[in-house]
Amino acid sequence: MSLFIPDRVHYKNMILPPKDLRFCGTEFRNNEYFLVSAQKEANRLVERFGLTLHSSILDVGCGVGRLPVGILSRVGEMKHYRGVDVSETALRWCQRYITRKHPGFQFSPLNVKNPRYNPSGKPVDIDFRLPFVDQEFNIIYLYSVFTHMTTDDIRAYVKEFQRLLSPMGKIFLTAYIEDGVPDMTINPPGYRMDWKGPLHCVRYNKDFFELLLAENGFEVDHFDYETEADGQSALYISRRKKDTT
Repeated sequence: MSLFIPDRVHYKNMILPPKDLRFCGTEFRNNEYFLVSAQKEANRLVERFGLTLHSSILDVGCGVGRLPVGILSRVGEMKHYRGVDVSETALRWCQRYITRKHPGFQFSPLNVKNPRYNPSGKPVDIDFRLPFVDQEFNIIYLYSVFTHMTTDDIRAYVKEFQRLLSPMGKIFLTAYIEDGVPDMTINPPGYRMDWKGPLHCVRYNKDFFELLLAENGFEVDHFDYETEADGQSALYISRRKKDTT
């Protein structure tokens, strides 16, 4: 029996995922909104990190390829984009409708445990590694990934990013981060909305989150508070200056 692969949407000379696979919010079911948001993410990386066709980028939690859609629309045919996700359905769509036409964009499964998105996956532990070589990437991108992840898992990912990122590489991520709150709170009551289900929202204290990064030699270059979806903040991160000399 062949695996089901959802159809695609043709819009403004771009191939978009079907509306029922766009899980970021109901507004993303609008084709114009989805495409503009994808282009915004690509533009962000161009302006902040100097993304070009020759960059190498790791997209953690790539979903159905919003960032690749934006890159193809705004930058063009990259040779070294790698996306990972726990959703086999999303990856099958990306492999069929992005990789087949654009082989520089590759997508791989990530069977790690997450109570919200992949409860039967393999637990993240001290041996956690992604299937890539040392210093393979000069950009690592995570949109609304650490928002659903507890402290121990974030530590494991950040440690792995230390291995994967080139010496002058950059990380972009979004997270729920506040001053004057506990180090970590799962589904904090009265915070922004009525959170439901496992790890719907994991909120961090800003100083504590920066410490998680510093433990593996990273620092926040720029912090944009509440600029992203559902009130998430945007963090632009690099290796600590003493670690690049």
